[in-house]
Amino acid sequence: MNSAGQFGDLATQLLTESRRSTATNTLLKYNDVLVRSIIREQRDLDSRIEALLINTAPPDDDDPDATLDAEKQKESARVMPTVLLYQTAILRNKRCLLAYHQHRLEFLKDLYWSVGGALPLLLSLPPAQAQGQPDIRSKLSPHEVDFLRSYAASLLTLRTEAFSSAAGAGHGLTEDIDLFAPIAHPPKDLQVHVRVVRDCGIVYTELGAIDFKRGHRFLVRRSDIEHLIVQGFLEES
Repeated sequence: MNSAGQFGDLATQLLTESRRSTATNTLLKYNDVLVRSIIREQRDLDSRIEALLINTAPPDDDDPDATLDAEKQKESARVMPTVLLYQTAILRNKRCLLAYHQHRLEFLKDLYWSVGGALPLLLSLPPAQAQGQPDIRSKLSPHEVDFLRSYAASLLTLRTEAFSSAAGAGHGLTEDIDLFAPIAHPPKDLQVHVRVVRDCGIVYTELGAIDFKRGHRFLVRRSDIEHLIVQGFLEES
């Protein structure tokens, strides 16, 4: 037993957080305290196993004089169920930790794509954006921020080396492919009516420079402003 109850209780709390996050479609704040507590429990379990096994180690087979007496055999048989219990708890805690972090990483990937790959925008989103997530950055651990930056850099490399017209000229690719363009609802027209939800400054389009100020409406070429729609600056009207 540990001070928090049975071994594995802390890991169960971590999984409960993941389930609550999924049920509410909300990214909860990274629970650094609970994660560290589980890691300490892992070390404690490992120490307990080492202490149990240190007195039940088998003799050296190369030593003809080494024997395992009946008392040592009994002691070994007595502690093995306990060792198995501790080892099972260690493996379960590990699976729970991996599941918790994998769930958060997949959630962060979804948020990243929901803003069209605009990482600075994602890390500074106001409460009205990012699927209702307020202040995303404050909910992330430093390692998760590093993951997002590495993920964005990898996609940028892929986009540059594999999906640009310059890189794909030899394979018949004549136009850049926008990896971040939404595909859930294929566009029906080249032009689109949009309403400015948030000021985004001057944008250079096929029609020239347009100053997108909140509340104004425009008819523009979809490809020129699609990324602004994805990022929530504009909405189709």
